[in-house]
Amino acid sequence: MTEPKTHTLEVPGAVLQYDVREGAGDGEPPLLMIGSPMDATGFVSLAARFPERTVVTYDPRGTGRSARTDATVPSPPIHADDLSRVIAAVGGGPVDVFASSGGAVNALALAAHHPGAVRTVVAHEPPLLTLLPDRERALAAVGHIRRVYERDGLGAGMACFIALTSIQGEIPADFAELPMPDPAAFGFPPGDDGSRDDPLLGQNLITCTHYEPDFEALRAAPARVVFGVGVESAGQLTYRAAVAAAERLGAEPVEFPGGHAGFLGGEYGVQGDPDGFAAVLRRVLGQG
Repeated sequence: MTEPKTHTLEVPGAVLQYDVREGAGDGEPPLLMIGSPMDATGFVSLAARFPERTVVTYDPRGTGRSARTDATVPSPPIHADDLSRVIAAVGGGPVDVFASSGGAVNALALAAHHPGAVRTVVAHEPPLLTLLPDRERALAAVGHIRRVYERDGLGAGMACFIALTSIQGEIPADFAELPMPDPAAFGFPPGDDGSRDDPLLGQNLITCTHYEPDFEALRAAPARVVFGVGVESAGQLTYRAAVAAAERLGAEPVEFPGGHAGFLGGEYGVQGDPDGFAAVLRRVLGQG
């Protein structure tokens, strides 16, 4: 695999940056690795485990190097349109996609609304809170996090977010009244710097968690959709959402090593199991 080459792509409302790592060549289509709001820096370790494949990573609009050029808050369908343009720019589809978290939500929109762009989507723990039996409480908790962020800033908002995503099982109705952890416990500085431009809390939190996939379109699409879960995140929100989504398609989720970020190999200070993760991903992609 070669060193990544960075490209710029102007799209309506944004200027996207994406990277192409040319593989040794195995006759397979490009493999996109996408997150949201995680940008391309989160896939360095996993991409290195696929030297035979051409791997494409990118920064979603409003994140990392990809700047928004208008005030439109990006939704999963907008991200899907961006992804379809990136796919066209690297030679067209169908491609394979590994998608993490919010990126998995966007990949489902891509597969549903851009048939022919995707061969296989591996959607790892998409936060589709609309599919949960406790959806009203989960969505209310997300709304509370957004209000805390708007009122008190990044540290307080992230402490609430981490508290929510750490819950095992259904979300309590009184989540907003529960004591929240100290932001300093997670390395966030004290106080409020006044900024409200965080890609997660200010941009993706609501649009991503409130999205409802078009399962009818997904069933009709030519793409194969596989949902992944981390063995260490059993019972947590994104694990439960992935299981619920798989059930809607009449499938069983595939277990991957680690938790929600099990593919990381030191990025952001998180050490997952990229070797084990890549082995499962390679096996899943080979089943198509």
